Amino acid sequence: MKQIILLFFLMSFTHLAFSQVVPKLDKKIESDSATTEKGLTEKSSDTTKSKPDEKEVAKIEQYLIVSHLNDTTYVDTTLSIKKEYKFNSIRKDEFGLIAFSNMGQTYNTLSYNFKSERLMPDLGARSKFFAFKQIEDVSYYHVPTPLTELFYKTGFEQGQVAQGFFTVNTSDQFNFSISYKGLRSLGNYQHILASIGNFEFSANYKTKDERYIAKVHFVGQDINNEENGGLSDDNTEYFESGDPDFLDRGVFDVNFEDADNTLKGKRFHLDHRYYIVKPKDSLAKHSLNVNHIMTFDDQYYQFNQDDQNDYFGDAFVSSDIEDRSTIENFYNQFQLNYSNSLLGDLQFNVSHDNYNYGYDQIVIIDEEQITNRLKGNIIALGGKYHNKFGGFDIYGDVGLNVTGDFSGNYITGKASYKFTDDILMSAEINHNASQPNYNFLLFQSDYLNYNWQTNFSTEKTQQLSFKLESEKLANITVDYSTISDYAYFKEDEDAGGVKPFQNSETITYLRVRLDKEIRFGHFALDNSIMYQNVQDDNQVLNVPEFVTRNTLYYRNEFFKKALLLETGVTFNYFTDYYMDAYDPLLAEFYMQTDREYGSFPRLDFFLNAKIQQTRVYFKVEHFNSSFTGYDYYSAPNYPYRDLTLRFGIVWNFFM
Repeated sequence: MKQIILLFFLMSFTHLAFSQVVPKLDKKIESDSATTEKGLTEKSSDTTKSKPDEKEVAKIEQYLIVSHLNDTTYVDTTLSIKKEYKFNSIRKDEFGLIAFSNMGQTYNTLSYNFKSERLMPDLGARSKFFAFKQIEDVSYYHVPTPLTELFYKTGFEQGQVAQGFFTVNTSDQFNFSISYKGLRSLGNYQHILASIGNFEFSANYKTKDERYIAKVHFVGQDINNEENGGLSDDNTEYFESGDPDFLDRGVFDVNFEDADNTLKGKRFHLDHRYYIVKPKDSLAKHSLNVNHIMTFDDQYYQFNQDDQNDYFGDAFVSSDIEDRSTIENFYNQFQLNYSNSLLGDLQFNVSHDNYNYGYDQIVIIDEEQITNRLKGNIIALGGKYHNKFGGFDIYGDVGLNVTGDFSGNYITGKASYKFTDDILMSAEINHNASQPNYNFLLFQSDYLNYNWQTNFSTEKTQQLSFKLESEKLANITVDYSTISDYAYFKEDEDAGGVKPFQNSETITYLRVRLDKEIRFGHFALDNSIMYQNVQDDNQVLNVPEFVTRNTLYYRNEFFKKALLLETGVTFNYFTDYYMDAYDPLLAEFYMQTDREYGSFPRLDFFLNAKIQQTRVYFKVEHFNSSFTGYDYYSAPNYPYRDLTLRFGIVWNFFM
């Protein structure tokens, strides 16, 4: 890994010697990531030259980024408040989440989206997947000149995260990209070291006649966390008292200091298609192609502990606890895609999953045998439809498992209408029925109370959502979900430990979210406000009623527009609720109704600047921590972060 990091920096500094300045875009592009969401219809004069005296000029919109669904955007080197929200180790907006105290640890979830189109269970250990790259997180590129990006941000106590990215087109037909992100952060509390590595390679190819197009990627990643079980119960009182003797967080007693958990995975993904009939070959603008998608996923989750601890109960062994679950999934989908300028886009598909999840041994407890493997084959059928009629845009997607041990189905329908250039309204309905994750169905551990094999029913969700998108008015989203046979984890008061349960009652869940930025001169107020209401007699799904993030900031250009500056304060807040607790053995959150947490403000001061293609970020996190009360938690017994000064940078090079 050290050699890979060194290679990235050598490439980057090589490009620095040849890189040119990219002038400012004519239009402002407010983006949530390194790409703009406004697509290729956005015109700009942002250009980069490989040599000053060349006539050919590469425009910024020629640096294309293609998603796994073939949606195309382009590289965005602007500075915006949306970039500020995504400047973190997972490089995603954290609204609706609350981070643990150390960078690289997990997040607790404040809001849920029950829209789903899945037919198969996932591994489980869901707390580890915030930093895990899924298929939809991998992009493909087409660039006129080599492109490099460097990302860096400080962590906590000898901590930092760094990412190097490089992409190049060796010809107009072939592009490849390579990226590595490494994170290591010690943290302020005892035994919470976090270490993450993400390696990614992607490539895409097309023939000169563009009849054959292929996208491929490989991802190898590992997420390792030392686990301490949080503060011991008596030490939470010392934390909340604000006693100066305990402001050094390293003096707190934690529940244990000899455990860690790890999630490792590697994935190979191929998506390629062949056009039997291309649109330009047909006067009626017909298109017919066959598409094949192949994915091989190999993951394992492991929990290690030096000695048995009563925190988890009795164990088969007194030392060297080692729990390891694995999943191998080989997926193939074959598609027939037909497109017509009048009828729209139509797809039929058939897919096959070969899965193998489990452990290396059989467990017998109280004369009950717990198997070691869940494996088999699933065949599913599906279809998609998409068309546009005037201002209407209609989309449908359906899938159904037809053979195998796991039943599952989903259907999604969406319609949108563009009233004006500024107002877009959409409505969507989604139904899904699928098995809970594998660790709900089968789990083995050296700890006695963490062994089970269940026969859970499929979880069934229905969601109806409406969305208004308007830059002048606001972005408003309303969704209403019903959840039946909801699977969840809960502490077993009789047997001890955390165990899986399935709710017998139907849960209803309403979310209303408003996003609006108000500008006045060089000042702006960016608001994200969410209201949530859950009707659940058993209180197994708990969320805060209100979640809000409000940022007041100043934006201006200086030194003849050579420097763009953004500075301001962000206010985060959510109301009291029965916050989920964290179980480090399962790497899962579980419901609790012993104590409510929340209603503590978090104020962050930031100062961000852009000079050419370099964005520099300074932040004072939670600067109010010392004067608004020490009652801030990310989960029961897991305090949130104290006041911290952090620094980071994102740097693009165009050769």
